[in-house]
Amino acid sequence: MSFFIHTEADLDTAIGRLIEADPRFAAVLSQAGRPPLRRREGGFPGLASIVVSQQLSTASAQAIWGRLTQPLHPLEPAAVLRARPAKLARVGLSTPKIRTLKAIAKAVAKGELDLPALMHKGADEAHATLTAVHGIGPWSADIYLLACLGHADAWPAGDLALQEAAKLLLALETRPTTKDMGPLAERWRPWRGVAARMLWTHYRAAKQRDGAPIAAGANTTPPKATPTVTPGTSRTGTSRTGTSRTRRTDARRTQA
Repeated sequence: MSFFIHTEADLDTAIGRLIEADPRFAAVLSQAGRPPLRRREGGFPGLASIVVSQQLSTASAQAIWGRLTQPLHPLEPAAVLRARPAKLARVGLSTPKIRTLKAIAKAVAKGELDLPALMHKGADEAHATLTAVHGIGPWSADIYLLACLGHADAWPAGDLALQEAAKLLLALETRPTTKDMGPLAERWRPWRGVAARMLWTHYRAAKQRDGAPIAAGANTTPPKATPTVTPGTSRTGTSRTGTSRTRRTDARRTQA
């Protein structure tokens, strides 16, 4: 049975189990401190928020989200399906994101994507369920599982800050690739999501930056109004919300 992190007490329990599995995380906890809980709203609004915010600075994402949810409150699949693409474009959504939101809304409305049922699936199965929907890439799926559901074993292997932190923790010569990150984290099952939280905190302490996760695929140059780039990028744009799977990096902090 999967473990879910909903409270501070849950997080403490999970950290303890992870340290039992790999004592190196005791040093991470001592040096970098306890990671924050970082929870987001779940369900359709939570998943839609991840899609909307991807590839954007925090300020831009919040502005677009506000313009989207104000006329469509409450944000439900039926409301997104009724909204014309031109209306969604006017709030600042790109064409690929509009397609993704409508695909998710359609899947939820038709019962093809049962978001509450993900609570009863293991991390890998839940990940596969989400990425089966057009527009939901691996990174988005993992962040939904980690931040919205609190899944203790979700593992965003494509996150650049996570890769950098793993390099530091494991004293690797080079930063591990997304493919490398899977085998590296096997020892941490079923607490990979907790390892991710602690590694982001480790990265923040080591680099004096915010190691919260951000979506794969955005530009690393921040907008003028947001001079600080938030690390935590992927090597490649793996999300299908973009127009292509080109090599890109990201500069947006997505975890609430």
